[in-house]
Amino acid sequence: MRICEVIGSVTLSRVHPTIAGLRLLVAAPFSLSDLKHDDAASGEELVVPDELGAGIGSKIGVSEGREAAMPFHPARKPLDAYCACILDRVHLD
Repeated sequence: MRICEVIGSVTLSRVHPTIAGLRLLVAAPFSLSDLKHDDAASGEELVVPDELGAGIGSKIGVSEGREAAMPFHPARKPLDAYCACILDRVHLD
């Protein structure tokens, strides 16, 4: 799971029928250095389906790969990432 910041949303003119109704967010992943120094997210942006209601500026936990589609099992959905949680705070020692 990666920690990302929501920086936007996606609007589609046509959508794959299996993901109709899902909200799509644009999220930028944080590196460990970004988190340690409270910097802006510096990773390459991802499109992330969201059912939790994350907004612009929210920090979210993003699962990737096969795990991203598991919340919808046994239905098959063409997903590479999924918003698994909204983070209130990130604390590093």
